[in-house]
Amino acid sequence: MIVFEDVHKFFGTHHVLKGLSLTVHDGMTTVILGYSGTGKSVALKLIVGLLRPDAGRVTVDGHCVHELARDELTQLRGTIGYVFQFAALFDSMTVAENIRLGLTRRGLDEDTVEQRIRESLALVELEGTEDKYPAELSGGMRKRVGIARAIAYRPRYILWDEPTTGLDPVTTAVIDQLIIRTRRELGVTGIVVTHNMTSAYAVGDRIAMLYEGQIRQVGSVEAIQQTTDPVVRQFIEGRPEAAVPLEVA
Repeated sequence: MIVFEDVHKFFGTHHVLKGLSLTVHDGMTTVILGYSGTGKSVALKLIVGLLRPDAGRVTVDGHCVHELARDELTQLRGTIGYVFQFAALFDSMTVAENIRLGLTRRGLDEDTVEQRIRESLALVELEGTEDKYPAELSGGMRKRVGIARAIAYRPRYILWDEPTTGLDPVTTAVIDQLIIRTRRELGVTGIVVTHNMTSAYAVGDRIAMLYEGQIRQVGSVEAIQQTTDPVVRQFIEGRPEAAVPLEVA
C-alpha cells in the first residue's frame, strides 16, 4: 500500500503540494486527475524518492521513502515500475537492450533475462521487435516498449505518468487495455496520472482529483461521474471557466 500523509512540496516559493493525503490500495488502479501544474507527476516522483517532501510522509509498504538509506531505497525501487510520459528509451539501444539494461543491473542470470524480455514483449504484443531501435517504432509502439520494460522487473507497483499523451484514440485504447491487463494478469497495483477522462474511466478502480495541492475528491468511477462538486464537475466535463495553474513538472 502507498500512503501520502499531509505531504507538502515547494519549488522555490511555489507551494505545489499543500497537504496531499491519499491511500493507494493494493491490487487496484488509482487514477490521479488534475490541471497541468498541480503536482501530479511530483507525487509520482516522491514515491520513488526522486524528490523529497518538505513536510509530511510518503510510505510504501509501511516504509517512509525519504527516511530510507540508499541501499534500502534501491531495494524499494526494485518493487516499482515507472512508465514515463515519453517512454524514455535509449535511442542507441535496441528494444531488447533497453529492457535488458535494468534486469542485468539487478543481477539476474542470462536465461532469466532472456525469458523476461520475451514474456514482457509478448504481454504488450510486440513479439519480434527485439532487434529494432526506437527510431524504427511508432509512438505507440515506443510506449509499449516502455511498459514492457516496467513489467519485466516483476514490480509490485507501476506508476504511469501520462501514458496516453500524444497518442491517437485507437492507440490510446490499446494502452488503456494494457494497463487493465497488467492489473488483471500480473496483480500489479497502479497509479495512473492522466488528463484523459475516457482513459481514467476505463482503467481506474478509484479516481482522485488533485486541486490546489490537495485531494479535492476521491472515489469510484461512478462516484466521480455523479459528483456534485463544482470544481470536479467542471474538470471532468472539460469546461474552461476554471483558472488553470502555472505549469510545474
